[in-house]
Amino acid sequence: MRTYTIETFGCQMNEHDSEGIAGILSGLGLSPVGSVAGADVVVLNTCSVRDKPHRKVYSRLQDLRQAKKRRPELVVIVAGCMAQLIPEEIAAKAPHVDLLVGPGSYARLEEALRGVLGDERAGRRDLLELCAPDSSPIPYARAEAFRAWVNVMFGCDNRCAYCVVPYARGPEVSRRPEAIIEEVEQLAREGVVEVTLLGQNVNSYGRGLGGEPQPRFPRAMDGAPRRIGRDESRPYTASVRQWPVDFADLLERVNAVEGLRRIRFTTSHPKDLSRKLIEAMAGLENVCEHLHLPVQAGSDAVLARMGRGHTAGQYRELVRAAREAIPGLAVTTDVMVGFPGETEEDFGQTLALFEELRYDQAFMFKYNDRPGTPASDLPNKVPEPEKQRRLERLVSAQNRIAREINEERVGEEFEVLVEGPDEKTLGQARGRTRQNKLVILPGDEGLTGRFVTVTVRQARLWGWIGERQGTGDG
Repeated sequence: MRTYTIETFGCQMNEHDSEGIAGILSGLGLSPVGSVAGADVVVLNTCSVRDKPHRKVYSRLQDLRQAKKRRPELVVIVAGCMAQLIPEEIAAKAPHVDLLVGPGSYARLEEALRGVLGDERAGRRDLLELCAPDSSPIPYARAEAFRAWVNVMFGCDNRCAYCVVPYARGPEVSRRPEAIIEEVEQLAREGVVEVTLLGQNVNSYGRGLGGEPQPRFPRAMDGAPRRIGRDESRPYTASVRQWPVDFADLLERVNAVEGLRRIRFTTSHPKDLSRKLIEAMAGLENVCEHLHLPVQAGSDAVLARMGRGHTAGQYRELVRAAREAIPGLAVTTDVMVGFPGETEEDFGQTLALFEELRYDQAFMFKYNDRPGTPASDLPNKVPEPEKQRRLERLVSAQNRIAREINEERVGEEFEVLVEGPDEKTLGQARGRTRQNKLVILPGDEGLTGRFVTVTVRQARLWGWIGERQGTGDG
């Protein structure tokens, strides 16, 4: 029996895509193994949002070149955003790659794999088209029996100046709500109690459901428009979609699926976060009290150059409205330091925003040029040592804030969904609250997938150490 292994780089979208690739390979009769040494097929599922994953992938491709010299029958596949964005570069640097498959083409992957696996000498094949949502159901090999990711839409229309996602994953296209509900219902019948709805910008869910023409991939990055920012003279309003179903409506339908206990979603864009969605989060019992809302910067000048479509003041208003409507809400964010032209004053405004809004968690990064994006052509690049200094200051401030937030809640009780044994501590289990906070508690493998009540006793940067109350409820 042939075997395969998948190495995944990047976000939850890529993790879920890898589940789909694994399902397709398993359906063709291949078995998973844990290393390249024992694999007949190696898949690198790649990310292009930042430079570091790029470098890691090329390093792994060099390793695989040597492996293929020893085993010419080895099949090497590059999937994901790098395959879509720079297929010619990969082909030139890694001619030993047998198949390139973009993230919009997984519905046709089985057909392509049959060809590659049937004749390894056929030469490299490229699968880079954009398939329509739900055109061919993917048999996901889910990593867990009690939690699952569910795609609700694909692509992005925002064209932030620093971002490659619209070029890697195409424009926004929504799945039909009936297909989403059918998938969620099947998951619930199989014992899944928590789903995470995925999209690059779930707040704009609904595109394509009103009979609009199906979108196509934007032009190649080198031919991309260099228009940056938005018309600042236009007043800000949350987007109002004239489609039959928006994301708040979808949440209501998913909330009604029998057997589900938790609904999460990611990612939200501030310019599309509506009052209706906030009210849905507040009123639907299964929607978790966690909002991931990327801000990227606290300076209006930087936000305008980024083309984000919102100001820091408008962002603050959204966070305040969400916290007022949803008791116990945890708010997390993404932020970038050192965007071209960012001054010390601009960075100070980002620091001040963090002190004011007090995030539960933040993903903090230094800006780096992504070739072909508008931001890569901007002048006044921030020197690397200064970017590093600013990042360290922001990380230090956020770590202090997160610890303080967790300290304030010591002694409270939380519902925890147990993920499994804690790998670091014998006799301990790990799980997450509805706010997506990690909790370490006494337990073993038998608690996996069960809900338990935990009183938190010690605060940590990442969450809490707690003690279990009662015996759990299934």
